[in-house]
Amino acid sequence: MSLFLTAQLDFIFFFYGLALILLGTVCFSVARGAEARTNRIDLLGWFGVFHGGSEWLDLSALVIDDAPSFQALRTAAMTVSYLFLLEFSRLAAIRLGAKLPGRSVYIPFLTTIAVIGVVHGQVSANIAARYAMGFVGAIGTCAVLTIHARTLKIVSRPLVLCAALCFGLYGIAAGLIVPAGDFWPASALNQIWFMKLTGVPIQLVRGLLAAALAVTLWSVWGRLLAVTVDSMFYTTYLRRHFFTTLAALAVVFVGGWALTDFLGRIYKDNIEAEAQGDLNLLLARLSGETATVEAMVKALSGSHAVLSLLTDDSRAVRAQTVLGRNVDASGATLGQILDASGSVVASSDDRELKSLGAPNAAAASYFQAAIAGGEGRQFVKDAETGLAGYVASYPIRRENGEVIGVAMLKKSFDKLNASLQSFDRPFFFVDGDGAVMLSNRPNTLDRSLWPVRTRVTLAEQFGASGGPPMLASEITTAAWTTFDGRRGYVLRGAIPQSDWSMLIVSPLAGMFASRFLGIVITLQLALSTLFHFLGKQHGVRESLQMQRRADLQVLADNLEVKATTDPLTGLFNRAKFDLVLGHELIRAERYGTQLALIVYDIDHFKEVNDVHGHQAGDRVLVQLSEIVSCEIRKTDLLARWGGEEFVVVLPATDGMTACLVADKLGRAIAQATFDLVGTITCSFGVSDFVVGDSVETLLARTDNALYRAKINGRNRVEFAPASSNLAPTLELR
Repeated sequence: MSLFLTAQLDFIFFFYGLALILLGTVCFSVARGAEARTNRIDLLGWFGVFHGGSEWLDLSALVIDDAPSFQALRTAAMTVSYLFLLEFSRLAAIRLGAKLPGRSVYIPFLTTIAVIGVVHGQVSANIAARYAMGFVGAIGTCAVLTIHARTLKIVSRPLVLCAALCFGLYGIAAGLIVPAGDFWPASALNQIWFMKLTGVPIQLVRGLLAAALAVTLWSVWGRLLAVTVDSMFYTTYLRRHFFTTLAALAVVFVGGWALTDFLGRIYKDNIEAEAQGDLNLLLARLSGETATVEAMVKALSGSHAVLSLLTDDSRAVRAQTVLGRNVDASGATLGQILDASGSVVASSDDRELKSLGAPNAAAASYFQAAIAGGEGRQFVKDAETGLAGYVASYPIRRENGEVIGVAMLKKSFDKLNASLQSFDRPFFFVDGDGAVMLSNRPNTLDRSLWPVRTRVTLAEQFGASGGPPMLASEITTAAWTTFDGRRGYVLRGAIPQSDWSMLIVSPLAGMFASRFLGIVITLQLALSTLFHFLGKQHGVRESLQMQRRADLQVLADNLEVKATTDPLTGLFNRAKFDLVLGHELIRAERYGTQLALIVYDIDHFKEVNDVHGHQAGDRVLVQLSEIVSCEIRKTDLLARWGGEEFVVVLPATDGMTACLVADKLGRAIAQATFDLVGTITCSFGVSDFVVGDSVETLLARTDNALYRAKINGRNRVEFAPASSNLAPTLELR
């Protein structure tokens, strides 16, 4: 499981970063409320956005080269995110009554972290930022949220306490379990220790805690929306849609993880196949180099001149010539003929015989194998080039099969090494202890690929400084592991009849790039799911609010109608009449237009009520209103003045025309038949607007005209101009 999760670090970083960014987005949404703005929830939002961005930078570091400048950028983004977290907890503690210093307190922290980064490296700066700011900020936030939860309503308190718990656990996971460092406690309590203890990368734990925080605060936001909208339908819908979205996101992430792993496996299989092919090619090249030497040493051992050299010194010159030819033909750097005691009796390099006095090779493994009647094969380090070389030996026999000496050829791999420098994958030809003897990475020569188990160190054996092992442990066949600080695929192939081997390394950058497609698809689906949720709930909320506004408008309209309408006749009442008449007077005076007013009432209406009853009287009023409404213009205003009296406002009408309208109304009324009552008549008073009129003067003049119509016999129209001596009279007959 640990190997699988380690291979999924890219997706874990993606999930972790997205959870933090979602946390930031939710905090920004919550911060729109007045109380949340006071509590500076937006600082938690900035923490989520910056820290999520730093985790995505860590994801990028798996794909691209992690240069020191990029490491500094990642550390800076993480430190800034913890700065927002610290500021939130500081302000919240001050509101709770704590006496804390101002923002200048952060300057020593930031300066110390920057100095540590310059002097000791970015890993140490990362550790310092987590200890000094990440742990303190998260634990402080946990404390203030716990205290703040006591003042909340019972429905929100559990959610805030859950968020406080998540922040506390996050402070431990992100602030105490840090990258491995050279000082305590980072040397003991670190990410490697946690991985060995649990088999789970700490980044996955942090990501799950960040997701829990996002979901918790998302729930708080939903509660706030439900309270704002105050609708049972919306609350039920929001709760159902919330859980549906969480389920959809879970499916997206699980499916995205599976897709990412599938794409990675495709690339992984290709990498493994290509690595195997490249390793076979390198082994074939090496085998070709050694096969030539082995074939030539066999031919050399069977030469009559070489045999005679060991039995008859008369052919020494001939043997030397044969030896030189075999050395040249095989590309060897040295050829020797050794007697049964291991002494060199002929050498292609005369310097050895002259300077060393015929050295003895009896202890060499290649000599012992050949003198025993077998073939000797041995990889050695060339003293001149410092590169690996190969020694092949073969027994020299008498005709009866007796071994009387050994033929040896030694070849350096300097030409092979030069031809393989352009090989695109790093390869390493190592001895049994993992020491690099040949590689297309020259700076790794004499270094050990894994911890040396022998007592003799590389420095003692080769006089080289070497360096730290590039692998944590020996690779027997193949493994996806960390090689020299970077993840990669290491494939090892053994050299037959030797403890030496060939290793080839394939960096993981290409596989992360392949898996990145699955991450991008997952991100798109996750964002689509979130946008669908946010858009749909926003649409439902807007629809409810629009419906409420419409209902309020209808209610307001109904109230206005009730306030301006006579309940019996359905005509406008006196309040509406006063308002309209006032506006029409202002318009007439401003623009010089004409305006007339008619006031009428029913003749002998008291007798109608006394004889036929008040219900019959009410029906007369209703029927009369209908008759008059049909006889006037739509621009005219008909209103019930009170009791059996009515008024008509006639814009853009002079007095004489208004008298004609009143006459027409009187005739229509007189010709109509009213239920239970029969016929009735009305008296009309008419007046028109003159400059200087007010509502009161115009009404008084019109009412006087109605009074004259009453005293002059009723069922008639009386007109009251500004000068009363010009008043015409119309008798309705």
